[in-house]
Amino acid sequence: MRTYDLIVIGSGPAGQRAAIQASKWGHKPLVIEQREIVGGACINTGTIPSKTMREAVMHLSGFQYQGIYGVSYHVKENITMADLGFRVNQVIKTEVDVTQSQLARNGVEVMFGRASFLDATHVRVENSAGQSDIAAPRIIIATGTKPAASATVPVNGRDILNSDQILQMPEIPKTLIVVGGGVIGVEYACMFAILGVRVILVEKRPRLLEFADNEIVEALSYHLRDHRVTMRLNEEVVSVEETPGGGVVANLKSNKRITGDALLHAVGRHGNVDDLNLAAAGLEADSRGRITVDAEFRTNVPGIYAAGDVIGFPSLASVSMEQGRMAAAHAFGLKIQSNPATYPYGIYTIPEISFTGKTEEQLTAEDVPYEVGLAYYRETARGQIRGDTTGRLKIIFHRETHEILGVHIIGEEASELVHIGQAVMILKGTVDYFVNTVFNYPTLAECYKQAAFNGLNKLKGS
Repeated sequence: MRTYDLIVIGSGPAGQRAAIQASKWGHKPLVIEQREIVGGACINTGTIPSKTMREAVMHLSGFQYQGIYGVSYHVKENITMADLGFRVNQVIKTEVDVTQSQLARNGVEVMFGRASFLDATHVRVENSAGQSDIAAPRIIIATGTKPAASATVPVNGRDILNSDQILQMPEIPKTLIVVGGGVIGVEYACMFAILGVRVILVEKRPRLLEFADNEIVEALSYHLRDHRVTMRLNEEVVSVEETPGGGVVANLKSNKRITGDALLHAVGRHGNVDDLNLAAAGLEADSRGRITVDAEFRTNVPGIYAAGDVIGFPSLASVSMEQGRMAAAHAFGLKIQSNPATYPYGIYTIPEISFTGKTEEQLTAEDVPYEVGLAYYRETARGQIRGDTTGRLKIIFHRETHEILGVHIIGEEASELVHIGQAVMILKGTVDYFVNTVFNYPTLAECYKQAAFNGLNKLKGS
């Protein structure tokens, strides 16, 4: 029986970072990956495919420049799923190669096969070559998630699909029903709407992206409606059926019937724990396959840790990377610092959304005295040059100390711009920093200075 210092189950963002970090500290890790390819859902079916598809949609549709050259401007007419898949497959291949190279350079051994616990320190790996039993005093579960199944939505991979199957669609539908107003559902709703698809978005909650700032979500909702997306909020799908002549019908709890050429089911994800035999190790997962951990990513069993999407919210690749690194550190008794309160969130809608810190709703509930500074892309030269006149940047700061409490952005490059505000927050800067700092001209980063002036001017008038 082979022994290691650390077994990592899963080669996605959390597993990859955990193994590499352990190796850099001089330990001997093993990564077990069920797929025949590294990268997990992030590279193969989730983050990388969806974000690459978004860029392909933006480019081929000419969307970014329609504000300059007119709505009839397109880089390519009659865009097909093959056009989108071509670019996606290129990027996936490159990212897999990069991940394999990083693991190899750091001396991380990878074993392909299905892992299952024998007990708290032993794991069995089964693959086409047979089975092997592996031992380690430390184990990190980083198996990620898969699309949640629903008895009311019979996913068939043809015209009723989950998010892992979206690129399998034979052609771009004329009408698409999207069930789920979370990150995945809204991102794909935006992409298909830009392609000219009539999208009907069904969400049982009263608003989209309930964890994001309400004003920013309202702005996104306006853009969705502007691109002919019909939003059915406070509505729940009770059954889905195929029609004899082709197409799909979604029956709602309110007795409405929605028809479309295809349906995307994007309601939640389930932890990849079904094959792990958790009970043998003394572990259990909740009804959604999530494993409970403490602040140091320890499970209830000594020596076993979990990180990444399998432990639940926020289920972001960037956060999973950090969680994997921290889990490895705690597993070997090392102390490292990280501040979840300043983690950035990136939502790749069209326009994209990114934020860090608290929302107005959270601060109001906590009775924190705050002020808001706003800046609009259309009031910057770069916004006009780019043709993005719809974006905005919002700084929330404490009225008395001027401490930055949150930064919320909607518009292109939002996920890049947010890191400026994140850095100032981490370094305990104030809104005055932006007033006294010179930004390159013309840039979208100037929005920080404009928002700071806007917010401070409100204090003078109070």
